Amino acid sequence: MGIWDTLTSHAKAQFLDVIDWTDDSSDTVVYRFPVFDKAITDQSKLIVREGQAAVFVSEGQLSDVFGPGTYTLDTRNTPITSFFQTIKYGLSYPYKGDILFVNTRQFTENRWGTANPFMMRDAEFGPVRVRAFGIYSFRVTDPAEFIRQIVGTDGLFTRDEITGQLKRKLVSALVDTIGQARIPVLDLAANYMDLGDAMRDRMNPAVQEAYGITISDFTIENISLPEEVEKALDARTKMGVLGNLDAYAKLQAADAIGTAAANTGIGGAGIGMGVGFGMGNMMGNQMAGMGQGGAHFNPHTGMAGGGAAVPPPVPGAETFHYSFGGSQQQLTADAIASEVAKNRTGKHLIWQAGWAGWKPWTEVPAIAGKVPPAAATLSFHYHGDAGPGEKSLDEVIAILKASPDGTHHLWAEGFDGWKPAKDVPEVAAALSAGPPPPPGSGGPPPPPAS
Repeated sequence: MGIWDTLTSHAKAQFLDVIDWTDDSSDTVVYRFPVFDKAITDQSKLIVREGQAAVFVSEGQLSDVFGPGTYTLDTRNTPITSFFQTIKYGLSYPYKGDILFVNTRQFTENRWGTANPFMMRDAEFGPVRVRAFGIYSFRVTDPAEFIRQIVGTDGLFTRDEITGQLKRKLVSALVDTIGQARIPVLDLAANYMDLGDAMRDRMNPAVQEAYGITISDFTIENISLPEEVEKALDARTKMGVLGNLDAYAKLQAADAIGTAAANTGIGGAGIGMGVGFGMGNMMGNQMAGMGQGGAHFNPHTGMAGGGAAVPPPVPGAETFHYSFGGSQQQLTADAIASEVAKNRTGKHLIWQAGWAGWKPWTEVPAIAGKVPPAAATLSFHYHGDAGPGEKSLDEVIAILKASPDGTHHLWAEGFDGWKPAKDVPEVAAALSAGPPPPPGSGGPPPPPAS
């Protein structure tokens, strides 16, 4: 080709004064600027906007990367001398390079999730299968490495071409991270943010080196259990709310009685009541009376059988269904209060017809008002010959009697400081009380003679 033909072909080319890229899409990561059949002059301007980088490729090799700013493309600019040397010195081949614009902004709302449940070992439930899903964000932080490793010669590269690979790596790392964290299944929801931060910090060194990408955010939206496991947990939670399994079974029996009695369509109210009583006996026997020597559930008297007979309540007295220690009776408020006074820390449950469920005795005024107050146990902090420690009043009295001439000091809340034990009013009163009189030395006078 002669010089005239060369100039003629170049005259048909479009001279570029400004080289820039405006992106209207939301998913373009790399865009090759079209330089074919277009001449770049010695004074062309390169404009790189915020959130972009321009990568020059000369004869198949990366020449330089330009960040945001405006650049004059003259041959005295060292980084691009080799790229434009053909324009100045070889008009026969003026198009020997590429200009690639890289979008360096964050690409958000990329979804990730486990395709199949993965196994994890839980200290409470043993091996369980869980699923997880959420979103992540990424951005290109090393444009040159990204083009070398991922883009290659692709002239239009979108995020869909990289998110699939990223998602698989993220899910694999998440499974490993959760396994190493050893967080109980029931506590995972309280650690979503910590797990997400740990995932991001763990993945970034690998993806930065391999792809030139940084994971800017990793969010766990949910970690869920299989449906059957969730149902089992719901049942366990319900039992935790209700408390005693035996009480729950009896409540179910009582509900069945009411439902059957109200269902007159079975064959009349009488038949309905009969079915209700039968269901009550059946559920009571199966859930509460097994292994109790033939115990059965009676809707009027509660559990009976397998032990001493329980007398019916006094006619006309208000009664309650009372459950304690795996057995159930129908007692008056006075009788229940007496039982509660014997063991205040036990689980005493009360129920009456019309109530939604069993109640603790403290929530039933008719019973709580009849339980006598607990006797206060007086105790002191002791320091003396018997060694330091917390002592009851009886223990202090025993120590003083065993060593009346020893050193004994007491302190209790409200004291200004340590006091000699004998100066404490309660101790002094107990020491002066002395033993009770022997039989026959006191008491009421004999009755008058008839």
